[in-house]
Amino acid sequence: MPSKRILLMYISKVSGHRSAAAAIEKALRLTDPGVEILSLNAFHYTNPVAEKVVNRLYMGVIKRFPCLWDYLYDNDGVAGNVTWMQDLFYRMNSRKLRKLFDSFRPDVIVCSQAFPCGMTADYKLRYGYDVPLVAVLTDFVPHLYWVHDGIDFYITPSSEVDSRLCARGVPAAKIRQFGIPFDPKFSLPVDRQSVLSRYGLNPGGKNILVMGGGQGLGPIESAVISLDRALGSDFQIIAVTGTNRKLFHRLQALKASLKHKTSVFGFVDNVNELMSVCDLVVSKPGGITTSEALSMGLPMAIIKPIPGQEASNTDYLLKEKAAIRISDADSAGECINAVVSSRERLKELSVNARRIGKPSASMDTAAFLLGICGKRISPELRGGRKAEGCS
Repeated sequence: MPSKRILLMYISKVSGHRSAAAAIEKALRLTDPGVEILSLNAFHYTNPVAEKVVNRLYMGVIKRFPCLWDYLYDNDGVAGNVTWMQDLFYRMNSRKLRKLFDSFRPDVIVCSQAFPCGMTADYKLRYGYDVPLVAVLTDFVPHLYWVHDGIDFYITPSSEVDSRLCARGVPAAKIRQFGIPFDPKFSLPVDRQSVLSRYGLNPGGKNILVMGGGQGLGPIESAVISLDRALGSDFQIIAVTGTNRKLFHRLQALKASLKHKTSVFGFVDNVNELMSVCDLVVSKPGGITTSEALSMGLPMAIIKPIPGQEASNTDYLLKEKAAIRISDADSAGECINAVVSSRERLKELSVNARRIGKPSASMDTAAFLLGICGKRISPELRGGRKAEGCS
């Protein structure tokens, strides 16, 4: 029997989209070791030069002009005005997509970012390409660039996202609420005492994790200083700087002047262990980090989320009472100290986080993908259970 072939497409080497694709790949291999998987940075594959320019432009806007990003993000007017440009871009990439599809011959195509998803959806409709296309949302907001007739299924994180997709015209039968995929190891038990011992942490102390995604973004240094100033003596700080080497060296130099024991890490692959020994995480609310924390019942403290997807993720977490929002990094220490010093408040946040977490998101997604491999997507196949919140 021929093995099943699954094509995973994302953009950006270090991103939540890439992490989601990697999580799905791992879950697929755990479920079916014989599956053939091609995981591809679609933007680099189709437009390697443009990828560098767009990535730099995006990071520049996010860091220097967040209000501009807020205006551009999920704006119906902006989207309508650039439709012709988007269509032209899709047509320009059709030849490369055909070459990719003809060489790998996927049984199902999975996209964890809207650009490759829209490009593939357009190709399917334009050329009658009859292979299941699955969109995997990696934030708690379904912006309009996700909505395409050529998409067969949507993997979503919450009933609120389901409702918003339905409001944009997506049939409820296309929606599967499995959650945002993250590494399955976050669902495995961790020997807490072993982790504490390995990093020289006091078993009787309380630990605060400070991080900013894979790229170490956000006011991490300011937050560490504020926490050190305000927290009680029994607290310890763990900071993860990701690929931000400058921040890593600054924090390493800062450690000697801090009152609290502070452990500093760069890019790590054991965030699950670090989260398992912490009482709260201070982080930017990216979809992957958020889902990892929720699955472990770990409350979040969010400092000045950037407009767009981070602000929407924050709104969702606050509505569900699974996180707190802090206006600025300088006041982070006092706000967090007030929360973690209250056993009742911390427990409430933790219970709510675990309530909305979806620890089996990756494995459920993998099982679903393997189930639709090679099948024609008829209305009957899309039947499934109705998405919550869709009328």
